[in-house]
Amino acid sequence: MKNTILLVEGKHIDHPSFTTGLVKKGYLVENAPSGAAALQRLETSNPDLAIVDASSMRSTGKRICQSLQEKKNNLPIILIVNPDADTNDKAGANLILALPFTMQKLVNRVKQLLPLQNDDAVTVGPFQLDADQRRVVCDGRQIQLTPRLVTLLKILMDHPGEVVDRKKLFCEAWETNYTGDTRSLDVHMSWLRQAIEDNPRHPKYIKTIRGVGYRLDLDSITRPRPRKHVSDETE
Repeated sequence: MKNTILLVEGKHIDHPSFTTGLVKKGYLVENAPSGAAALQRLETSNPDLAIVDASSMRSTGKRICQSLQEKKNNLPIILIVNPDADTNDKAGANLILALPFTMQKLVNRVKQLLPLQNDDAVTVGPFQLDADQRRVVCDGRQIQLTPRLVTLLKILMDHPGEVVDRKKLFCEAWETNYTGDTRSLDVHMSWLRQAIEDNPRHPKYIKTIRGVGYRLDLDSITRPRPRKHVSDETE
């Protein structure tokens, strides 16, 4: 099924419309000439992503992005601005693109923000993991992972809210029964935190249970009653 993009593009456009290029790339495009028209569109439409071309409206676009987010929470938004615009203040947008740029660059950013389409993707809490493509979507971000980090995250996702001991994690991720030195596990878990956590030093999701292992904490999932941690001996 094709993804739908809501393109907010005004009349004062100083460059070719993005509509044709997006349609050629296989997207369904719904056009809105203003922020008010875009909000009205959301009454009857459910786009997968919005692109706000502020340069075509001679506007910062920030108020439009904020209004769209308020109307539809978690709607991914790309804000297009003039070359001299401030690209640090994202307002309600997920990312900002400053003109000029190629259509392919825009498409690449669109792909980063769109939800995964693989039917085999595993969803647990805020995580959607596509092991085949080695990608995970979390908190509106699409992140590329190494094969081993995919394996470690998948193990934790299989046991949400539970403590998974170091031996199990190491044996499955490294496909070995040797557990004499598992320091590399800590290094890889640190890399996984850097990939998915907003603040790796104070992780929200991957918690260290000192002397035992790691646990995936998910606010959206009711944590099971305390139980013995998952280990090879109990399986």
